[in-house]
Amino acid sequence: MIMFDSENAPAESDRQPIPASDIDMALTSQLVVAWAGETGEEGRLGWWRSDLVSEYGGEDLFRRLLPSTWRWAVLQGAREAARTVDADVRRQDHDPDRLVSLFSLGFELDERIEERFQDLKRSSRLPEEALPGLAIVSDGWDRDRFWDWVAGHGAPDGTATPVGRRLKGSPPIALDQLVRKLIAGLAPKSERYPLPHFRRTP
Repeated sequence: MIMFDSENAPAESDRQPIPASDIDMALTSQLVVAWAGETGEEGRLGWWRSDLVSEYGGEDLFRRLLPSTWRWAVLQGAREAARTVDADVRRQDHDPDRLVSLFSLGFELDERIEERFQDLKRSSRLPEEALPGLAIVSDGWDRDRFWDWVAGHGAPDGTATPVGRRLKGSPPIALDQLVRKLIAGLAPKSERYPLPHFRRTP
């Protein structure tokens, strides 16, 4: 007879279901903005001082160090540069933990997006095959095309604050809608990373 020990049984996950397509959309958006925000050989937006997704920058180094995963590695490096700047700007707020931004969506969402990134990195697929939205990156830098991509996410609806662009209303519950509004909030163009964000209510 098999005894069932309810005290030691694995707890059911409290994580809410999120469509895989929404997680991929959020990850793709982070990678595109991270790439666009680099200084880059082509003179991209220069929101962070990195030059990883470029032939003679990070690609040359990572191609030699990580021959199997260098394409993912350069995108990961650009994303880390973006996350660092995003965090630095949020820290200027009196309550940074309440700010929701593209690179700080909340612990659970951030964790799931990171898990998805690592899964894809371990796969044998190229980034643009796994995430077709990355075609804008593989096609090369075009400033107008990037801003057209931003505009395709909707009209900006934010107000300038000392820490960045605060978007109106509460953060949408649906991940895809949340990301769309955060991307739209990158407009209008700015010399510095504008930190589009929502503020969570207490």
